[in-house]
Amino acid sequence: MATSLVIVESPAKANTLKKYLGKNFKVSASVGHIKDLPKSTLGVDIEHDFKPEYEIIKGKKKVVDELKKLAASSDVIYLAPDPDREGEAIAWHIFEDIKGKNKNVHRVLFNEITKKAVLAAIEKPQKLDLDKYHAQQARRILDRLVGYKISPLLWDKVRRGLSAGRVQSVALRIVVDREREIEKFKSEEYWTLLATFLKDAKTFEAKLSQVDGKKPEISAEAQATDIVSDLEGSAYQVKEIVKKERRKNPVPPFITAKLQQDAARKLGFTTQKTMMLAQKLYEGIELGEGESQGLITYMRTDSTRVSDEAIAEVRRYIQQKYGADYLPPTPHVYKSGKQAQQAHEAIRPTSLEFTPDRVKSYLDRDLFRLYELIWNRFLACQMKPAVFDQTTVIIDAAGQKRQYQFKAHGNILKFPGFLAVYQQDQEETQKGKEDDNGADDVQDQDRLLPELAEKETLNFEKLTPYQHFTEPPPRYSEASLVKALEENGIGRPSTYASIMGAIQNRDYVVKQEGRFFPTDLGKLVADLLIESFPKIMDIAFTAGMEEKLDEVEEGKVNWVEMLKTFYAPFEKNLKLAKKEMRNVKGEETKTDYTCEKCNAPMVIKWGRHGKFLACSAYPECKNTKEISISQDGGVTVQPKETTDEKCENCQSPMAVKQGRFGKFLACSAYPECKTTKPFHIGIGCPQPECGGNLVEKRTRSKKIFYGCSKYPNCQFATWYKPIQKPCTQCGAPFLVLKITKSRGQEYVCIRPNCEYVEAIAQAS
Repeated sequence: MATSLVIVESPAKANTLKKYLGKNFKVSASVGHIKDLPKSTLGVDIEHDFKPEYEIIKGKKKVVDELKKLAASSDVIYLAPDPDREGEAIAWHIFEDIKGKNKNVHRVLFNEITKKAVLAAIEKPQKLDLDKYHAQQARRILDRLVGYKISPLLWDKVRRGLSAGRVQSVALRIVVDREREIEKFKSEEYWTLLATFLKDAKTFEAKLSQVDGKKPEISAEAQATDIVSDLEGSAYQVKEIVKKERRKNPVPPFITAKLQQDAARKLGFTTQKTMMLAQKLYEGIELGEGESQGLITYMRTDSTRVSDEAIAEVRRYIQQKYGADYLPPTPHVYKSGKQAQQAHEAIRPTSLEFTPDRVKSYLDRDLFRLYELIWNRFLACQMKPAVFDQTTVIIDAAGQKRQYQFKAHGNILKFPGFLAVYQQDQEETQKGKEDDNGADDVQDQDRLLPELAEKETLNFEKLTPYQHFTEPPPRYSEASLVKALEENGIGRPSTYASIMGAIQNRDYVVKQEGRFFPTDLGKLVADLLIESFPKIMDIAFTAGMEEKLDEVEEGKVNWVEMLKTFYAPFEKNLKLAKKEMRNVKGEETKTDYTCEKCNAPMVIKWGRHGKFLACSAYPECKNTKEISISQDGGVTVQPKETTDEKCENCQSPMAVKQGRFGKFLACSAYPECKTTKPFHIGIGCPQPECGGNLVEKRTRSKKIFYGCSKYPNCQFATWYKPIQKPCTQCGAPFLVLKITKSRGQEYVCIRPNCEYVEAIAQAS
């Protein structure tokens, strides 16, 4: 009897397929890529059309030998890695190794791992896609050329161990550019005024919107006070009441980037975690009694397309579950980006038979939360818009010197539509907090105004001025950085997780309170690369390279010619940079400080953790000191902070040091004694089953925060100082000290969903 071999890249995927295919099928996994460029050499023959020198990945020879053995004993072979460039590369590399054993090889693609989809793919096998493979190969070679050519420069000019990446470096630039915006930002004071009125035993507020027919610009308290005085004793009359119906349309089904953003905002997941969980949902979940089911379609996609069959199924479900009022007369169709591969679908449940309630007991908490998010978004994309009754009341007031106008908004949800299943986040609206002519966002819905009439004189209660300060643009979170990469065409959704990991692992950025802060090293590397490799670091150029790779995949551009066009100017910049790039490693800035050990002058040098003070007599004298540098360039030596704790090896006092991940204890007799210990503040990490302790740390800009001693495995961190005092409301292990402008100092619960607040006076 004929036997067939199906080769996939994932063991989990293989286990699911085994349950769909009959006894005449063998299913084996390559466990990812089997070949790659060598680690220790460039592995690209530039002189001969950039020919790659692939080799079997270390530890994969046994896998390859087993695949060859299985291929030799099979009648037909189906290569079934994922339906994207990386999957195509895996398929080609497997084909090249097994074709000597069996040439009856086919490519099969499925967008979802369900029995129906898998059997349909086996029935209609395809040929390997050489253009798609060339696109993956060109990207891999591009990344290798940039990394292997620029990284040694950074080793030579800054310090060993640094590296540069073609896409990661541009992502770093985006983070650094934002930090520079924040550093240059100058906060400006401004004031708003709210008038409070009483009607039918209830109060409502209206905001000052015009002064003498112009938008008010109130930059000082004196101006605000002057307006309050000018309006003293004035009558407030309703000039106009504008009522209209407002509709808010549902958002498209998930593509990869939007799933990563939404999971970060709503669930607090990192990009890497989101993709790991989505992979599990795609490859198959055991649903009891030996049943295995892929719960979502392929999770790496730029397309919002949904199959006709899935559209019909979701429309039936909406009709049955929510009723005809929630079902639009025709299906919604969403436009995909120009890079989208329309052969793919959006991320959706594979079948609405598997409701969240049905599968919940088979999924761990985070898997379920992600599945429920995907489920809700898919249902919402085919439901009717939400409908609001929007009311705007315009109120006139004549002051002693000027004419004033106030506005009050009411926004009542009339019909929830898609909001019955999916709440749209603020960041997803295109116009910010106020869209559709100033209507409040859906998060501020159900703001009811009293019944009012035009020309009605209102019962005025008070006019309150509020002080505000303009704020700099926020630092990037994972969600907003993914959005920036997506909007600028940098990388592809499948690479976003590795980009986030790379810039953190290289110590170019640190993430605190969910936001990316560039380190001094990150700023330095970005500046050096921008100066020496302006095109590599140019956002538009990098996006253009992504478009060229898409054209290679479409068969419109030859991959070798594309690489030649890139490499010629890159090589010129490389040669110039070797001569002219700033040699940070050799830089020394003179100071007025003198070494207390040998009386030699102290100089500022660059080290692993930024700038430090070193003795100019090095290597004879190895005295160093930590320093802080103000924005105007002033240098301050940080005093050595010793503790009562003794070194367990030499009994010298232990000193507090600032290291890569914050404070730690080091023997004060260093370098003679190199004993170190973690610097704990005596409070355990609140993350479940972590077991770590909280330690005081500092950002590169010397701002204090508190994080887990088990970082990076545990990424808990807080800007607020932990206090050894449990929350009496929810039982959280400790409170934190929070300082606000309005309420001053207070203790609050560490848990975001608990609203416990304790005044400092009560705690003393």
